[in-house]
Amino acid sequence: MHVSNDSSVSLLEKIDCHIQEFVSPQQYRTWFQTLKIVDVTDEEIVLSVSNDFLREWICHYYVDVMGKVIGRVVGDSKKFTIVSESNSSEPRDTREVPLSCPATVQAPTDAARGEGASSAVHEPAPKTMNPRTAAGGNEVGQSLANPFSNLNFKYLFDKFIVGRSNELAYAASLAVADAPARSYNPLFIHGSVGLGKTHLLQAICHRRLQTHPDTKVLYLSCETFINQFISAIEKGNIHHFRNKYRHIDILLIDDIYLIANKERTQEEFFHTFNSLYNAGKQIVLSSDSPPSEIPTLEDRLVSRFKWGLVVQIESPNFETRYAILRAKARAMGHEVPDDVLTFLAENVDTNIRELEGAITKVIGFSVLTKAPLDCSLAKLAMRDVIKKPITYITIDDIVRAVTKKCNVKLSDLQSRKRNHSITLPRQICMYIAKKKTALSLQEIGGFFGGRDHTTVIYAYDKINKEISKNEAITNIVNDILSQLGD
Repeated sequence: MHVSNDSSVSLLEKIDCHIQEFVSPQQYRTWFQTLKIVDVTDEEIVLSVSNDFLREWICHYYVDVMGKVIGRVVGDSKKFTIVSESNSSEPRDTREVPLSCPATVQAPTDAARGEGASSAVHEPAPKTMNPRTAAGGNEVGQSLANPFSNLNFKYLFDKFIVGRSNELAYAASLAVADAPARSYNPLFIHGSVGLGKTHLLQAICHRRLQTHPDTKVLYLSCETFINQFISAIEKGNIHHFRNKYRHIDILLIDDIYLIANKERTQEEFFHTFNSLYNAGKQIVLSSDSPPSEIPTLEDRLVSRFKWGLVVQIESPNFETRYAILRAKARAMGHEVPDDVLTFLAENVDTNIRELEGAITKVIGFSVLTKAPLDCSLAKLAMRDVIKKPITYITIDDIVRAVTKKCNVKLSDLQSRKRNHSITLPRQICMYIAKKKTALSLQEIGGFFGGRDHTTVIYAYDKINKEISKNEAITNIVNDILSQLGD
C-alpha cells in the first residue's frame, strides 16, 4: 500500500514528534532532520535519510528508539527499514539496501516500552551488532563537514578490552571524552604498533560526538596533517589551512612522531598547538615513543607534549590476550574452546592486530575445511605463523640443571614452600621451560606442584626483568642454559 504525499507528511510529522520525545533537540537536528518516508505497506514502512552515514549511525545507536516510535505511530506489527536518500528512488525489487536495521524488529508493545516512564533519554546504548568498518583518510574540509567520515565504527570504548597494560590510557581517554580540556590536556598516548592507540583516539571521537553532536572534532593521521600543510604552502592558502585547524574543539592526531625532521611542519604545529591550548581546546596525540624519545623533535614541542598526561600502552599480558581473542571470536559469532584460546594467547604475544588476525584465521580455517575447531586444528592453521624452535630440551633436563646449579631438590621445587632459596630456582625452571620447551603454561605449572598458568606467567615475567638488571641471576640463568647446550 502506497501513501499519498499528504498522508506521508502527516505520518512523518507524527514520527518526528515522537522521536523528539526520546532525544535532545541537538541530537534530533544532527541525526533525524532529513528523515523522510519512502514507502508504507501492510508489513513495512521504509524511511530514508540524506546519506549512508546517517543511516548507519541511526541503525547503530537509535534502533531501539525507532522501534518504539514506529510501534506507537503505525502499530506494533509493522517492520521498518532505513535507506539513504541516494538509493530511495530506485525500485524496491532492485534496490540494494546496504543496512536493514535490525529494524525489521517488531515494534515493542506498550508493556515492553514501559509506558509512563520518562521518555527523555540522553543517548540510547548501542544495540549489539556485528562490527562495521568505515573508510578513512579524508581531507580536512570533508572531515569537519562529516566528522565520522574517517572513523571506524568498531573503535568504541565498549569494544576496547581493558587490562593492566592499558587501563590508565583507557581511563584517561574516557575522561577526555567526557570533559575535554579539563583533566588531561594534552593527552599523549604512546606504545608499539597494534596495541590500541588508534582505537582509543577514535573512541574519544565517537563518545564525544554521540553525547555532544555539535562538538567540532577532527581526527587524522600526522601524515595527513603534513601533506595538507605542504599542499597549503604550494597553493598559497596557508590562512585557510590555519583557519581549519585552529577553530575546532578537539584535535586528535595519530603517529605524531612523523613530524620529526620536518622543521616547518613543527613550527606550524607549535603555533596550532598554542592556539588551541590557549583557547581551552582539547589536544590528543599518539606516538610509538614518548615525547622525549622522538628524534629531532624541538624542545619546545617536547615540553608542551608533557604539559598534560603522557601515558604508555604496553603489550597485553596473557589474561588480556585471552580476553581479546574471546571477544573477537564472539563478535564473529563463534564460541571458541578454552584450550584453543589458551594456545593462541600463549603463542601470539606481540600485539592486538596479530591476535585478531590469528583468531580470524583459525575460525576461517575451521569453516572452510568443515573441521571441528579444536587445538589440533588451531596448530595446523597457525603452523606457518607460529614457528617454535626445534628443541630436544625436556622439563627433566631443565630440573636437573637447576637443582645442580642451585643446590635444591626436585621435591622442594614441587612443594608449596615459598622461601627465597626455593622460589627463585622454581621460577628459573618455569622461565626456561616456557622459553625452551613446547609445553603449555598449564603443563609447566602442573609439573611444579599443580600451580596454575598465572604462576608460570608471573615467574617468567619476574626472571625476564631480573635478567636485565641483576647480574647474579643473569649469570645463573646463562650457566644453566649453557649446561643445556643452548
